[in-house]
Formats: sequence, C-alpha cells, structure tokens
Amino acid sequence: MSHPVPPPGRSRTLALVVLCAGMLMIILDGSIVTVALPAIQRDLGFSAADLPWTVNAYMVPFGGLLLLAGRLGDLLGRRRLFVAGLALFTAASALCGIAPNPATLVAARFLQGAGGAMASAVSLGMIVTLFPEPGERARAVGAFSFVGAAGASLGLVLGGVITQALAWNWIFLINLPIGLAAALLAVRVLAPDRGAGLRAGADAPGAILVTSGLTLGVFTIVETARHGWTSARTLGLGALALALLAAFAVRQARIAAPLLPPRVLRPRAVWGANLVQVFMVSALFGFQVLVALYAQQVLGYGAAGTGLAMLPAALVIGVASLGLSARLTARFGERAVLLAGLGLLLVALGLLTRLPVDGRYLAHLLPVMLLIGGFGLAIPALTSLAMSGATPGDAGLASGLFNTTQAVGGALGLAVLSALAASRTGELLAAGRPPADALTGGFRLAFAAGTGLIVAALIATLAVLRTPTAQAPPGAPARPSGAPARPSGRAGV
Repeated sequence: MSHPVPPPGRSRTLALVVLCAGMLMIILDGSIVTVALPAIQRDLGFSAADLPWTVNAYMVPFGGLLLLAGRLGDLLGRRRLFVAGLALFTAASALCGIAPNPATLVAARFLQGAGGAMASAVSLGMIVTLFPEPGERARAVGAFSFVGAAGASLGLVLGGVITQALAWNWIFLINLPIGLAAALLAVRVLAPDRGAGLRAGADAPGAILVTSGLTLGVFTIVETARHGWTSARTLGLGALALALLAAFAVRQARIAAPLLPPRVLRPRAVWGANLVQVFMVSALFGFQVLVALYAQQVLGYGAAGTGLAMLPAALVIGVASLGLSARLTARFGERAVLLAGLGLLLVALGLLTRLPVDGRYLAHLLPVMLLIGGFGLAIPALTSLAMSGATPGDAGLASGLFNTTQAVGGALGLAVLSALAASRTGELLAAGRPPADALTGGFRLAFAAGTGLIVAALIATLAVLRTPTAQAPPGAPARPSGAPARPSGRAGV
C-alpha cells in the first residue's frame, strides 16, 4: 500500500498542523458541552435523567468505532477516512447547533461521535508515517499529544465563555468554519494513499463483533449512572459485551486476514502502554469533570469562571508536551518521562482528597492545576510506546487501538468516579450533613479512587514497561531507552 507522505515541496509541518487542528476540534467537543449542560437543559427541556445523553451519545459511537475506523484507514486510505470523518463531524455540528428538541440533539451528537472516531482513529498513524526519524517523530507526537491532553481542558474554558457570552448553540456552530477549513486543507496537504484494499483484511464478521462489543460496553458503562453497577441490566449487558469481544479475539487468532492481527499486540510496549493509558485516563477524565462540578456546586463559580479556573492546567500541559517531553525523552527515555509524569499526577490527585468545603482557588485548586502538567509529560511518552510496534501497514490500526483504550478508559473512569461521588454524597445527606459538606465528601472519595488508579498506572509501568524503546523507522534497529536521538538534517516540527 502507499502511505500518506507528502511529495517533495509539500510541508510536513503544515500537514501536522492540519491533523492537529482536526483532532483539537474533536477533542474539544468531548468536553465543551460539560459546562453548557444547564443552559441546554433549560432551553430544550431535557429531563434530569436524559440530560447525560448529551455527553453519552457522543462517547458511545466514538469509543465503539475507533478500532474499526483505524483498520479501515489502513485498508481504504487514511486521508480518505480522515476527510470523511471531518465532513461528517462538521455536518453533525451544524445539526447540533440548530437542534430544536432533545431527540435531535442526541441524534446529532451520535453522528458527531461517529465522525470524530473516523478522523481521530487514523490521525496518529499518519503522523507516524509522516515523521519516521526518531527526533522529528518525538516532536510531532509531542505536538499531537498536547492537542489531546490540553484540548479537553480548553474545551471547558471555551464552553464556559461561549455559553455565557453568546449561547450554548455556538459551542457547536463554531465547528463549521474550523471543520470546513481543516477538510479542505487536508485534501491539499495530505498526500493520497490508496490503502491495502479490503481484501487485505476485510473481516466483516470480526468488524461486527468488535464494534458491537465496544459500543455495547461503552453504553453499559455510561448507563451505570442510571441503573447502577450491580443491576441485572448492567451485569447482563456487560456480560454480553465481554462475550462479543471474546468471540472477536478467538476469531482473530484463527482466520487468515484478521481485522486486528495478533502481531500488533505482540510487543510488550504496545499492550503495556495501552494498559497504562486505561488507568491514567480513567483517573484524569473523572478529575476534569468532578473538579468542574466542585467549582460550580460547592464554590459557586459560574460557567465562565469554571472554565477559566481550569485554564492553567491546559497551559502547563501545553508547555510540558510541546517544550519538555521530547527533550526529556531523548535524554532519559520514554519510561523515565512517563514515570515522572505519573508521579506529578499522583501528587495532584492526592491533594484533591483534602479539598475543603470553603476551598480557595489559590490555595487549593491552582497547585493542582499546575501539577496536572504531569499529563503533558506522560501522554507523549505513552503515545510513542504504544506506536513503537506499528509497521506502516498497521499504523492506522495501532492508532485506532490507542484511541480506543483512551475513549473506553475515559468513559469507565467518569462512570466509576461519578458513581462513587454520588453514592457518598447520598450517604452524607441521609446522615444530616449540609449539601455543600455532602458534595465535598463525595468528591473527596472519588479523587481518592482516582489516586488509586494512578498508583495502578505506576505499578503497570514498572512491571510491564521494563525495557522501553524509542521510535525508530520500521525495519530499523530500535534505539535503547535513554540514548540520545540522532541529530536530524531535516527541518523540525
């Protein structure tokens, strides 16, 4: 198959900018809705039980389709799938912005999630093939990781400011010019790639099994807020999702042209990095939403104030991922940088377990926002490890797999931490505690669980990622961890 490497004269840096811009729009939309939920509920008449589907309708198809979309990018062409995903996402954003009722908004959010999965699943794979030299690749991955790491925090900022200054509709309508520009530029600056063709791995039954299993699994997780973790419905759907995924795994080991070739998961760094990511993202996605709720429900911040309170986290993550991560990785190796980032996150979440009812921003929230910058160190190193075993023909699939564990980890973490917070709050209210005290007690318990998830990520890193290797061109000898990157004669990112 051909790969999306721009021909001579085309700027790889511009190609990276286009890929990052598309990904930023998609990541922003995953969180920008959070602080606008009260306004959406008021204007469209959502019931309290149905309001979470404004978020869930995006998460379910996004998490369920990523793996399939990544493989389709390898088979049909990554540029084609990226542009199609941007087009679907942008059209669905317009429908969200003019939605007259809850049903239309939920349906449009579902389409947004599908388009977002198509575009984001292949983005990382294109970057890996665009930048084969280790030093350049580290810088490119750092820039892309910044988009993913800081984008969610920026979404809270923009969501609050736009909702308060204009209206909630504009958090979706702002995607129209960005999406159209990104799609048009993608056609111009990303070289076409024909892919290997469907015959190289068009496993239709496998695609049905894995997409159904992942989609049902994410759906079951996000619905636990309504039905509980031990209900017959949750246990039954969860068992069915696991059975579908197990059947998919068995099929992949037995057929000649699998959708997910077992060789992709063979390298320790690949499956280990995805495991670490599940723990880390579970803790951080829950942190993001619960801190926003603490700011609004306990400290009395408005939508814009909540967004601005989260801004330092986005800035520090940006500095760490764009300015420090690549340099530290070249000097110390991915594993050491990942451990340092996780250590900072452990301290940040540990501080949140001591949040008071009368918390002050400078004393209790700002230090946490600064320490969350550890995510900007951890995620680029983790991304490099997760893509370390990908050949050019499997880069889209490896990218889709990494994004899948990120989406599933986020959904799982938010569901578990939110459920813990709500349960503890209910217990404290029943015991006669004031609402603010009860809410704070619930948030503390959730942050304690998040701290435990970071500890699990640290243990997994130490136990599994024992001999990490930096990125090298496919077929070239791997650079030992800690060895400096080879100097590049080409322009950096």
